[in-house]
Amino acid sequence: MSSDRIRDWLKENRITEVECLVPDMTGRARGKFIPADKFIKEDTRLPEAILVQTVTGDYTVVHDELVGPMDADMMLRPDADTMRLVPWVEYPTAQIIHDCYTREGEPHALATRNVLRRVLSLYEAEGWRPVVAPEVEFYLIQKNLDPDHELEAPIGRSGRREAGRQAYSIDAVNEFDPIIEEMYDFCEAQNLDVNSLIHESGIAQLEINFLHGDALNLADQVFVFKRTVHEAALRHDIYATFMAKPMEHEPGSAMHIHQSIVDTKTGLNIFSNEDGTEHERFRHFIGGLQKYTPGAIAFFAPNVNSYRRFAPKIAAPINLHWGYENRTAGIRVPDSSAQARRVENRFPGVDTNPYLAIAVSLACGYLGMKQGIEASEPHTGDAFQEPITIARSLEQALKLLNENDDLKELLGLSFVKAYCAVKQEEFETFNRVISSWEREFLLLNV
Repeated sequence: MSSDRIRDWLKENRITEVECLVPDMTGRARGKFIPADKFIKEDTRLPEAILVQTVTGDYTVVHDELVGPMDADMMLRPDADTMRLVPWVEYPTAQIIHDCYTREGEPHALATRNVLRRVLSLYEAEGWRPVVAPEVEFYLIQKNLDPDHELEAPIGRSGRREAGRQAYSIDAVNEFDPIIEEMYDFCEAQNLDVNSLIHESGIAQLEINFLHGDALNLADQVFVFKRTVHEAALRHDIYATFMAKPMEHEPGSAMHIHQSIVDTKTGLNIFSNEDGTEHERFRHFIGGLQKYTPGAIAFFAPNVNSYRRFAPKIAAPINLHWGYENRTAGIRVPDSSAQARRVENRFPGVDTNPYLAIAVSLACGYLGMKQGIEASEPHTGDAFQEPITIARSLEQALKLLNENDDLKELLGLSFVKAYCAVKQEEFETFNRVISSWEREFLLLNV
């Protein structure tokens, strides 16, 4: 039994305290600390209202409509597959991700982990299993205690900040070797399947690639990895940020998602025929991404800052083209063997909730395969030179999502309603802030 497995693991590792974690709408960890001896004896509960908090910690104007006026508790069930040590604390502590349930025992519709489970169940019903591999980009930055000040790169081992672009530079990565070594140690202690590390094109911008595997497990790993990098950076008195576009003159940070689908009985890639050629489902998966990404972009770009990535000539996709080995397209097909044939979704920013980004990307492909949606011809040129055809603001993206009935039905009407309410509240909060640009150029000129 799962409870026996957890109890034995806690005892074996001499755990004294358990972090009970729930990913919220933004992908951050909510939960509570419970002494280990009480954790194995008592039920764990949390107010369901935490599922509809905005990134500022506020609640939406339709809060009562979404979760009821009583602020009732939901039931939490620990997932034994997510048991990990917390390597950055001094005393033996465990972290366990929990699934959310209603008091009637049903999966809570507003829990983002359950949204991914909902999409995966559709694949399971077809006899399919998604395989994903996320690529996570992030910046290391100097500590910034004043939000009015622009961010800057941290000082490396040489005593200097990076100057100029250092894409794929080994020496530039080595500037932050003490932080990276600690990050790797933390990842190993938590059994995170990190594969390769590179220096991206931005100043002090890094990218970690994960080994391909089960979609839910990889979403859990990205969720834990973000916490890990924050902690490793703080130990060296700097910040790590997963903002989509933290600096004006630097490229944004993405979470590209590689996706393939295997037949659960044969283990073969359903995107390929027996002779190694493309199966029609492959193009249909791409067609689904092309058709439904306009409505899905609110999940791939979930914050007001996210849309600063989608501008000409800054290395983020701006339209719905796809292509073979074409990094200017939002949907890329990497060169691979027939068994490894996959689709890379380059739209999601690293600020996305990993459960939602993976769920929605797979949902778009699923709809494409079920509806037989034909993809366009592959783009062979520079897609950055083509017109921008995706939303440029969170408000516009939410409007497109609300108009997409197929996507809303697949993800759950109540969840999409809650998501839109949370994100609309965030947009309105942002829209009330007067920026320095407005004061500089409009104060005396209009």
